[in-house]
Amino acid sequence: MKNLITIIIVLLLSVNTLIAQNSFQTDIIKTTAGDLKITFVGHGTLIFEFKNVVTHIDPVSRYADYSKLPKADLILITHEHGDHLDPKAIEAITMADTKLFCNEASLPKVVDGKVLNNDEKISYKGIKIEAVPAYNIINKRETGETYHPKGMGNGYVLTFANVKVYVAGDTENVPEMKNLEGIDIAFLPMNLPYTMTPAMVADAVKMFNPKILYPYHYGNTNVNDLVRLLKDKEDCEVRIRKMN
Repeated sequence: MKNLITIIIVLLLSVNTLIAQNSFQTDIIKTTAGDLKITFVGHGTLIFEFKNVVTHIDPVSRYADYSKLPKADLILITHEHGDHLDPKAIEAITMADTKLFCNEASLPKVVDGKVLNNDEKISYKGIKIEAVPAYNIINKRETGETYHPKGMGNGYVLTFANVKVYVAGDTENVPEMKNLEGIDIAFLPMNLPYTMTPAMVADAVKMFNPKILYPYHYGNTNVNDLVRLLKDKEDCEVRIRKMN
């Protein structure tokens, strides 16, 4: 009897662990063509669901059990670093007709991927996709090389009907952000030394004026610092989700 009770407890704990692993915050954004569901997996990892098309951004196994998540119609990889590119996670969500797009440096680590370079545009199942620059200017390694050199990584602007979503990837507040137009939702990274300070994120917001800002990939950065910096910018709603 004791052994049976022990087995039951272990099974319940295992189930609860799996539920906790994949119990993520979600938001619903209204578009003219239906709801856009955003799932906040963690760090730089997101899922967008729109008109029965599932888009995974930078899937990584350390943030989720991908065997329990929806299969991907589309996978977008911002760059080749291990906290953004995980072949195991990609394999778990890939179907026969899944499309994967990435930067050139990610190509050797993925199967059947296609390269999108900065400023390239494509469409897939009604979703417009534009790759935009993501790089460091200030933050550098001890060697003097930036953590994310210019021309290497991608951010992505995704258009879901009338809603434009900017997923910045690993970047600083680079000048090219001034070219972004009509951004409704922005995901901007905020942790040093790899991406931006709260002040840099606030400066980026003022460059292109998103309606909604989600800080993501923020590590141990105090997100309240960003909220304070943007408290007077009434045309931008800062939404905090668990994305550290």
